[in-house]
Amino acid sequence: MVRRIFWMAVGAGATVWAMNKANEAVHRLTPDSLSGTAARGALQLGDTAKRFAADVRAGMAEREEQLRADLGLDGTAVVDPQPRRALRRDAGYRAISAAPAPLEIQVGPAVALPPTRKALEPTPRQLDELPGGIPNRKDL
Repeated sequence: MVRRIFWMAVGAGATVWAMNKANEAVHRLTPDSLSGTAARGALQLGDTAKRFAADVRAGMAEREEQLRADLGLDGTAVVDPQPRRALRRDAGYRAISAAPAPLEIQVGPAVALPPTRKALEPTPRQLDELPGGIPNRKDL
């Protein structure tokens, strides 16, 4: 008889536990509960994004301060201008002439490109008149 009462109590306890879990699941899956959960998640995500943006701004300000200090833009660096050195002929320097080099020596983009269409074919305006002043029109 004690065994029957024990198993009946175990069954009743298991039933109560299962009913509580089922009621919790039903409550969690109602539309109001789902929308509340989504709203709380969105608020948490917004707070996290705000904290991240604040951390990024603080890091940017710190890095900008470092760069300004390194480049001397914060007013702490004093730069003495170096005097210009004159070119010396004996040191292997040579002056650059402004005159163009002969055509055989010039190698550049203009020489390396093939001739354009203008150089090969006359334009329609150039075809309006043939050599000798004769008009080149079909309507005449």
